[in-house]
Parts: sequence; structure tokens; C-alpha cells
Amino acid sequence: MVFESLAEKLQNAFKRLKNKGKLTEKDVDEAMREIRLALLEADVNFKVVKDFVNKLKERAVGSEVLESLTPAQQVIKIVNEELTELMGKSQSKINFASRPPTIMMLVGLQGTGKTTTMGKLAGMLKKQGRRPLLIAGDIYRPAAIKQLQVVGEKVGAPVFTMGDIQNPVDIVKAGIEHSVNNGNDVVLIDTAGRLHIDEELMGELQNIKSAIKPHEILLVVDSMTGQDAVNVAEHFNEELGIDGVILTKLDGDARGGAALSVRAVTNKPIKFVGVGEKLDDIEPFHPDRMASRILGMGDMLSFIEKAQESFDAQKAKELEEKIRSRQFTFDDFLDQLQQVQQMGSISQILEMIPGMGGKQLKNLDIDDKELVYVKAIIQSMTREERQNPSIINGSRRKRIAAGSGTSVQQVNKLLKQFEQTRKMMKQFTDMEKSVKKGRKLKMPFIGI
Repeated sequence: MVFESLAEKLQNAFKRLKNKGKLTEKDVDEAMREIRLALLEADVNFKVVKDFVNKLKERAVGSEVLESLTPAQQVIKIVNEELTELMGKSQSKINFASRPPTIMMLVGLQGTGKTTTMGKLAGMLKKQGRRPLLIAGDIYRPAAIKQLQVVGEKVGAPVFTMGDIQNPVDIVKAGIEHSVNNGNDVVLIDTAGRLHIDEELMGELQNIKSAIKPHEILLVVDSMTGQDAVNVAEHFNEELGIDGVILTKLDGDARGGAALSVRAVTNKPIKFVGVGEKLDDIEPFHPDRMASRILGMGDMLSFIEKAQESFDAQKAKELEEKIRSRQFTFDDFLDQLQQVQQMGSISQILEMIPGMGGKQLKNLDIDDKELVYVKAIIQSMTREERQNPSIINGSRRKRIAAGSGTSVQQVNKLLKQFEQTRKMMKQFTDMEKSVKKGRKLKMPFIGI
């Protein structure tokens, strides 16, 4: 879970407050101490923690909290608002040029995932109807150009390169000219990184900036490096003047120090976050939604957006008709499973649902590999078996298990779950019909 450790500590602090009816200043002080410790353990910048907790305390000991009928909820509301403010208040979008192409220059140290992030951005921009061009400006790192070409091919974006024996400034200039001649409206420039910040690196980046005057300079940093990421962001901003930050590997960051500090220290927004290894695992950064997820309130807006991106509206309509006519088959089940997988891992999806925070997810045995077995079992069935599972007898179950690399018990379990799903869908359609006819529905399975 994103920021799992921090989220758990903060939620524990609020739980203790909820157990109290009326709050005293002492109760608030104890809560503030726990919040301070939680943030420091999450590797949040010390000055950021100090300022943040001072703001919280100033608001939390006011009359709106201490005289409230639900003081604990008021404290949580204040923390939510201040966390949102700390991370940037609202989403910061790309500043597209009024006259194409929009030039975006990605900078950062080696190992932060800069080249992969370029591919992710290009894929996202293509979904928005843009025509991105990737420019290979890193001529120093071995295989950097080849890596960008592979990434570009996967997302269907062209890559401009002049090899590794040219001046990066000349490559970038030629690439931008190429984009104008070929109708590319966004240019993404991959630049050289180093293992550490040095004068040579900064000098080269400053030369590129002066030569092309990019509309966006985006710094790519590894969120798992915590305070180091913040120091790198501060240095790049001082030397180069960045326009925003992209945090990578956020899905593996249990602490959250970088996300909670970088905006406050640099005064530059976090624009995107990498949340996985796949080339579509990138999201716009919404401070309000992230604050809500940290506090265990879920993120239904992101959940709905992911669902809209992943689910085919026509297929959803056809499925509804099949459910109404009770013709739901294993083919339909497999199709729905594949669409759910496009939304991301099951754990990531559940995180967005209110109330499904760290502790709740820990108690669930969520294994995305199980979905692989389910798909294998269904795909080992014949067309007739998928359409009419009732014909699957003992010998067929053995054949399906052998063909899918699973056990007969796993096949039996899936068949049982599928039958339960069909029964539940039948009950929903019966219920809807009864409501339309104005009758009370008898539900013997719960004794109503």
C-alpha cells in the first residue's frame, strides 16, 4: 500500500481520539506528538514537520474542535486539509504551448527511472490524443538510446536519435525541428543523468535549457529515497529552475517522506507519480486524493476514472443484457476479469475504496497470481464448457486441471464461485422485476 507505514500510524492516532467524547488540550497535544513522530519516522523533512504540526495545533485547539460535538472528526478534517495544502492543494497540470510543439525536458539522477517515465508519459499523452516524439539526448549511459527506442516502440511513439557521438544540444535542436516537420505536438527530451549532482551535469542541462527554452522542466526522483529525493529536488531547482516533479516507485514507498516534503521545500508541484512497473502505471498527482488515501478515506474519484479508462461501455451494456436474460457465461466472466486487471493490481484498486486501509488489506489474502490461475482454468475449457458449465463432469475437471497446471480442487472452487455469482445475479434481476411490479420480494435465504 502507498504510504502504508505512515497511514497506519496516523490512523492509530485518530482512533485514540475517537474513543474520547470531549477533547482537552492535553488530548490534542498527545495526538500532535504522535503525528509528529509518525511524520519524522516517514522521513519527512524536519522543518516541514515542525511547520505542519504547528499549523495543526493552532487550528486543533480552537473552538471549532474543542466545542464540537464530534471533536475527533474535526481534527481529522483539519489534518486532511493541511495534508492537502502541504502536497500542493490542487492538481498541477502540464502547461501546453499555444503553438505546438510543447517541449518537455526530463532531468534527474541515474537510476530514478527517467527513460521509463518518458515512455509512460508518452503513452498517457497518446491516450489524450497527442502525438509525442521522444528525443534521445542521453549519449553517455550505455544502452540509454536503445532502451528509449524499446520503450518508444512499446507505447507506439517515435524516437529521434543521432547516435552517441553528437553534442546533446545539437541533437535536441534537430529533434525539435524534426517534430515540427512531422506534426508531433509534444516533444519529450531524455537527458543525461549522473550518480550524483556535479557541475558538468548541471552545465550541460543549463546549455540545453538555454538553447531550446522548454515549456516544462520535469525532475524525476525516486520516492523511496525519502529525504535524499528532497535534497536532490532542492538542488536541481536552485541550479536549473524546475517546473515540476515526477515521483517514481510510489507503489513501493511505505513512508511518504518525499511526497510530503518536496512541494514544501522547493515550492514546485508534484505533477505525476509512477505506481508500478508497467508502461501505463503513471497517474496525475492529486494532493487532495492522496491525503484522503493516507487517512484511510479512500479515493473514489481515481477509482471511477480508472474504471472508465479500463471498461468498454459497449461491452458493459452487452453484459447487462446477458445478466438480465440469465445468459452469463465463463466467456463473459473472463472478459470482465481482464478488464478489472487493466485497472491495476487488486491491492491498488482496494486502496481506493473508503475503509480499505492498511490494516484491512493486511487481513485479506490478496494474490494477483490467483487471477492467472483462474484465467488458465477458463481458457482450458472447451467453448461448449464455457457456455454451459453444468456439463463439466469428473473426467472433464481432471482434463481442465491438467491443461491449466492447477488441481481439481481449484477447478471445483472456481465452478462453485461461478455458480454462486450467477445465482446472485438472478436474485438481483428478480428483485428489480418485483420492485417494478410493486411487490415485496420473498428472500428465503435470509428469512425475510
